[in-house]
Parts: sequence; C-alpha cells; structure tokens
Amino acid sequence: MGNIVKGGEFLIKEIPAKEIFSLEELNEEQKMLRDSAKEFIDREVVPQKERFEKKDYAFTEEIMRKLGEMGMLGIAVPEAYGGLEMGFVTTMLACDYLSGVTGSLATAYGAHTGIGTLPIVLYGTEAQKQKYLPDLAAGTKFGAYCLTEPDAGSDANSGKTRAKLSEDGKHYIINGQKMWISNAGFADTFTLFAKIDDDKNITGFVINRSELENPESLTFGEEEHKLGIRASSTRQVFFNDMKVPVENLLGERNNGFKIALNALNVGRIKLAAACLDAQRRILNHSIQYSNERKQFGVSISIFGAIRKKIAEMATGVYVSEAGSYRAAKDIQDKIDELVAGGMDHQAAELKGVEEFAVECSILKVFVSDLAQHTADEGIQVYGGMGFSEDTPMEAAWRDSRISRIYEGTNEINRLLAVGMLIKRAMKGELDLLSPAMAIGKELMGIPSFEVPDYSAFMSEEKAIIANLKKVFLMVSGAALQKYMMDIEKQQHLLLNASEILNQIYMAESAVLRAEKHSAPESVEAAMAQLNLYKAVEKIIVAAKEGIISFAEGDEQRMMLSGLRRFTKYTNHPNVVALTEKIAAHYINKGTY
Repeated sequence: MGNIVKGGEFLIKEIPAKEIFSLEELNEEQKMLRDSAKEFIDREVVPQKERFEKKDYAFTEEIMRKLGEMGMLGIAVPEAYGGLEMGFVTTMLACDYLSGVTGSLATAYGAHTGIGTLPIVLYGTEAQKQKYLPDLAAGTKFGAYCLTEPDAGSDANSGKTRAKLSEDGKHYIINGQKMWISNAGFADTFTLFAKIDDDKNITGFVINRSELENPESLTFGEEEHKLGIRASSTRQVFFNDMKVPVENLLGERNNGFKIALNALNVGRIKLAAACLDAQRRILNHSIQYSNERKQFGVSISIFGAIRKKIAEMATGVYVSEAGSYRAAKDIQDKIDELVAGGMDHQAAELKGVEEFAVECSILKVFVSDLAQHTADEGIQVYGGMGFSEDTPMEAAWRDSRISRIYEGTNEINRLLAVGMLIKRAMKGELDLLSPAMAIGKELMGIPSFEVPDYSAFMSEEKAIIANLKKVFLMVSGAALQKYMMDIEKQQHLLLNASEILNQIYMAESAVLRAEKHSAPESVEAAMAQLNLYKAVEKIIVAAKEGIISFAEGDEQRMMLSGLRRFTKYTNHPNVVALTEKIAAHYINKGTY
C-alpha cells in the first residue's frame, strides 16, 4: 500500500512519484468497466444527444434504468445490499466515463449515485440499508437529495424546514420547501434535512415517496428551465404535514449538517471526475474540426493560434486526470488502512473522504473552472459554427457552467480549502508552522548562488514545486500572524492563497504522473512542464496581490524578494516549443 499520506500533507512533504496513482495503472477489471461505460455512452447516448437538449426527461430516466441494469448505479454500494462494492477509484472511473457527453445524464447519475445514495450507505441503520439500497443499486428506484432552500444555499444549516414529533411519538411531521432538487421528477427515495423543533442543527431523514401515508403531503413545482443540463429533472419540493416514521431518521439528531458536509466532500471529487471525459470529448471534437475545416486553402489546424488552443486544452485534460486519480487513490488507500486496522467500512469511508476534504475542494474548483474554459475554447476553435446548436460545443458550454456552482460554489470551496488547512494546523494535525518559520529564516539569509544539478528527469520541475510550496507557506504564515482568528474575514486574501494552493497540487500531480509513466522527451513531459510554467505565472500574480494587500515596508520588500527567488527557473522552458510539440502530437494523432 506504500506510505499513507495525510490530507493536505502535500504542502509540507516531498511526495515520490512512485507513491502517486494515475490512469496508466488501471487494473484489468477497471479497464473493462471503463470500456463498457464508454461503449454504452457511444451507443446509447451520443446518437440521441439532441433529446437531452429538447428536455426529454423521460429519456434521461430511461438511460438511468439501463445503467441500473448494467450495475453502474451500484458500484459504490456494498455487496450485502445488492451493489458491486468496487472501491473508490473505480467509482471515480465510472463517473468519469459516464458523464462526458451530456450534463443532463451526468447530473442525474451523480445525484443518484452520490448524494442520493451515499448518505444511506454511510449513515443508514442496517434496516435502512436493507430497505433502500438494493432498489437504488438496481435502478428500480432513484434517489434525490433535498438540502437547498430559497434562503439556505451555501449556509445549509440556516434552512427553515421543520420537523415536529407527533403526539403518539411514532412520526415526525415535516413542513417546508426545498429547491434545485436534481432527479425530483422521477425519484422515489428522498434524503432530506430539517430542524427538529428549535434544534441548532439540521437532522437527516430518508423516505420513499411511494410509501407515504398521504401522497399529497409531498408535492413538486414545475420543472425548472435552465441554461444547461436541460433534461436533468430539477424541481422544488414541498413538504405539507408530511409524516415520516421515527425510524426513518438518518444518523443522529442534530447531525444532519455533518452528513451534508461529508456527502458534499464525496460529491466534490466526483464532480471533478464528471468533468474529465467532457474535456476529452470537447478536445477531440476540436482536433477533428480543426483538421477538417479549411481556410485560405489549408486546414486551420496548421495555424499557430489554433495549435496553441489545442495544446492548452490537451494539457488541461492531462493535469485534471493527474490530480483527480491521485486523490482518489489516496482516499482509497486511507479507507483500506482503516479497514485493515479494524474499523468497519462505513466509518472508514467517512474518515477516508474527510481526511482529504482539502484535496476534494481543490479538485472541484480547478477541474470545473478548466472544464468551462475548455468548452469556451472549443467554441472558439469552431468559430461561428461553435455558436450553433448544430455543433456539440454550444451545449457543452452551457452544461459546463453549472459545475462551478454544484457541490458548493467555487468561491466557497476556495475559502473552504484554505480554511480547513488552517484548522488542521491549529489542531496540531498538520505542522504548517515549523516550515513557515523556517522559510522566514531562509528569507533573512543570503541565497545560494550555486547552479543546481538538474540532470535527472523532472528534477528542476520538482525543485520549483518545492519552492512554490514555500510561497504558500510564506504568504499564509505572514497573513495568519497578522490577522490570527480574524483571517476568515479576509476573503480576498484567502482567495489568493487558494489559487496558490490549487496550482501547487495540480502542477505537482502532473509532474509526478509524467515522471512515473513517461520519458524525458515525451508529450506527457511537455504537458507537465507547460502546465507548471503557467502555474508559476498564476502563483506570482496571486501571491503578489496578497502580499501587497497586508504587508508594508521592509516586510513587504522581503516577501516580494522571496517571491522572486521562489519562482525563479534555472533553465527557463521554451513555452512556444512545448506548445508546438503538444499540438503537433494530438493534431497528427487526431484524438487525445
């Protein structure tokens, strides 16, 4: 299993390439599942894609039922309850390759297998699991997750939906409303959250609509008409004196907020996975179109402006894959370690995902931002045709937009990632203080003028990443010293710190993937190097903005000097040559 890393530990520890996992290492069972998912999507979904854009909700449900028949809805469900229990990496893989063609199906699948099913897997009683999970795994019933309210979005605990114990003590009577509920139109199993009486925190409940004593106590608004994900059923849900048996309380009273947070942690990394094949397909369409489209007597793929876009889109896919599967395997390793130590699988999965909550937020932000940028560039490659509904780019762009809002907005997730790191440091779970203090001493010293030996493959890239970690610790350490517990009020500064954090994790993931699986002159190495160069430039901007916002005089000058020192290349990469190398490879190959 190797050395088990802690969540967030990548900031203060050098991670050897041999200890990260990537797509090149899939086992035969995983490859078969990937190929089966891809074949199903290409056969059943791609030719019918227009039906999703025309809001054919029944077709979405039909495809979901077929996925249930294939076993694709039960991959994360334990075998004891009719699932396949295939491990965290495999659940990521299924989400990846089933989600790329249309956001409508991606949303239905993600809502059902993630937040619709996992709270019951992770928090349900034995009786609840026996009752609900077999149908959810088989796709004979579908799941929905009712958390958001008109006045309770990111602040989920502020919901107004209320539950009151009936006089005979056998039911909770629930009143309130939820909104933006995915799968609401065809779901039967609802996980919902309400405050019991005047409790401080929300509590979770689970119900089957078909078993309600009074069917009229659960009603629905009309389908929402949305920018994208048009055939994803999205409705308001209303509870009108809805009677829920007391045994349907999920987890413990007052513990709903924790259930919601842990379900969202899983949802965040799965959302990153759901954006991966979408990026691949947009890239492949762009390559194909640029090779076929003729202007001035030649294919537009010959022009540098188009080649630059293709190279950067391909690099984005490679980096997104690297970070997503690295984190997925870290989570799986942690789960396996806890189970081997005697913890039951349910508790181990909770702890495993919670351990890497920082990485889950990083991935959610980075990959969803990049997915929309990739779709935007895809439209640009197509030119005027990209704006037409007759080409795949228009729908891809609309569908990608929701990913930056789902599972907590990207702004909330940026703040969360840094906030969780700080809390771990305060609790002594992660020693960020010692390395931050060491950097302060390093800045006071005279820098070495020796030219390092960077003859080993990826050695300079790894040295630069180590220095970028110093940038994060320098800026965040100084900011913490100044603001202490008020740091959470400095959102501009936290957003800058988050940008640095995100770029470090993703750049390191790509560099380690290339080092482990590629040769020095490979296109994979070129992509890792190109991404690192771009990451350094983004980190310089974010760090400089942050430093100037809170430091003055000698402190500011010293930190800006440190920033220049820590972002300096010995051998500056030829970015144009790297870009051309990547573009030539994929344009000639015709696909990613």
